[in-house]
Parts: sequence; structure tokens; C-alpha cells
Amino acid sequence: MSSLTSQFPNLQQSGPVLQVKIDIPQVLKDSKAVKSPPQLPEIQAMIDTGATGTVIKEEVIKSLKLEPVGVVRINTPSSNDVLCNRYSVRLLLPNNVTVNAIVIGAPLKNQHIQGLIGRDILRHGVFIYTGYINQFTLSF
Repeated sequence: MSSLTSQFPNLQQSGPVLQVKIDIPQVLKDSKAVKSPPQLPEIQAMIDTGATGTVIKEEVIKSLKLEPVGVVRINTPSSNDVLCNRYSVRLLLPNNVTVNAIVIGAPLKNQHIQGLIGRDILRHGVFIYTGYINQFTLSF
């Protein structure tokens, strides 16, 4: 099991955030349908136990030139019933953790993050939020 523990000066303010690289799934690379970009986009993603699915900012997904694999309607704190595309990607998390996922490309306006790690990813691991010492641990 691979684990990552991070400590922040103020975890309540910043939230549990990770640096995540977004890549194209190996099956698409193997089929030569899509080539990996020379530089993989790297984003700050917040672990969000309130998010059913993982969300990546639309602009980041579009930079990979991927075709959507479906659509989904989502609700956000500021809007309801927003139609968004879904994309097949490979997430490269710290400590060499790789997760194939279907993510939602959605607007994340006025945020300090470019993604949310939702329960679709968290269901494969253990997430511990230790607020009184401003620390979190994520294990897979």
C-alpha cells in the first residue's frame, strides 16, 4: 500500500490538496488514437468527500484533445443541473499511484484548485483527515 501524508499551516483554509498529473489512458496510447502531450498537465486537486465523481477543470481536459466518452448532469454549490462531458483519463497521484478514471470536465470558476478527487477514486483507498494537527493521509 502506498501512502502520502501532507501537513499544511492551515488545513481548514487550504483544504486537503494534491499535485496530480493528468495523462491519457494507456489503451488510447497503444491504439495510437491519441498521443500523450509532451508535457503532462499538472493540477492542484482537492480531496472532496462530498463529490460523487472526480472533476477536472474543462480547460485542462481540453488541452489533452480527448473525445468525451459520455455526458452527465451535475449539481454544484452555485448551480443545478449542469450538463458536463465525461472523459477517460489516467491520474498520476503522488508516490507513483496511478488511477484510471472517468472524470467530469466542468467549470471550476474562482477556485484555487483545478480539480476535485471524488468518492469514485477514494473508494479504492483510505483517507484520514486529522484536523487538530493540520494533516491528512491518503493511502491506496
